[in-house]
Amino acid sequence: MEPYDAFDAIDPFAAAARAFDRLTGVLAAPESAALPHHDLEDLIEARGRELLRLLFQAHLDLRERREREQTERAGLEPVRGVDGKVRPHREPGHCRRLACVFGTVTVTRTAWRGRSMNNVCPLDADLSLPAGLHSHGLRRLAVTEAVRGSYDQVKEAIDRRCGKVLGKRQAERLVVEAARDIDSFYLARVPMPATASTALVLQVDGKGIVMRPEALRPATLKAHRDKKQAMRTRLAPGEKPNRKRMATLACVFDVDPAVRRPHDIIAPPEGRGGDRPPRP
Repeated sequence: MEPYDAFDAIDPFAAAARAFDRLTGVLAAPESAALPHHDLEDLIEARGRELLRLLFQAHLDLRERREREQTERAGLEPVRGVDGKVRPHREPGHCRRLACVFGTVTVTRTAWRGRSMNNVCPLDADLSLPAGLHSHGLRRLAVTEAVRGSYDQVKEAIDRRCGKVLGKRQAERLVVEAARDIDSFYLARVPMPATASTALVLQVDGKGIVMRPEALRPATLKAHRDKKQAMRTRLAPGEKPNRKRMATLACVFDVDPAVRRPHDIIAPPEGRGGDRPPRP
């Protein structure tokens, strides 16, 4: 991370401009002419991510400067918190970190304070900053990757794209937090009335999952202990009885029937027409 200098106090984008000039200088250097394309990709990806982080940091610094200048020039009235109480004292220079998809940046803003009251930072609301360290974009990326594989794969995917900004346990916590409103969301939904022709569909699927011995039911655990097993690092086919529990997922929904004609299922010799009704 590049330190600020005196010129950065005048132009917040000076550090980003210098990083861009250095990147173009490296790409234009004779040494880069001998690099294969995959090394150039890695170089541009790493330095390009840092350039984007510096641009984001510069914008945040510019927002903080404008907030401070506007407050000093206009003499704004004290700010009220969500509790309705006035924070009469203004104190600029309060910092917090924000881990985003480009890396980690620092958000500096003005805090309004009062005795025995929590600070209020209007810029936090303007930026819609989360309560924790990780940005909304990073949280969305963690959820997107979590539905595709394990949390180890989530961390590897985020490390490749964003650098070292999120740990495995942090990814698990972000995914859990993202799902906390699912139940209340569906409880608040009002289902549309259905007609007599609407089909009510129930889908159920099950999968046997190999469990640790302490997670088995008592009868299954007894049968598992009574049967002698060969010592292997991986179970062979036929060696998994008395080791599993059934994971069941059920889904209930309604759908309008889709009428099918015979040639919608079996293709006629001359081919299907283009007026087939869409499937639900």
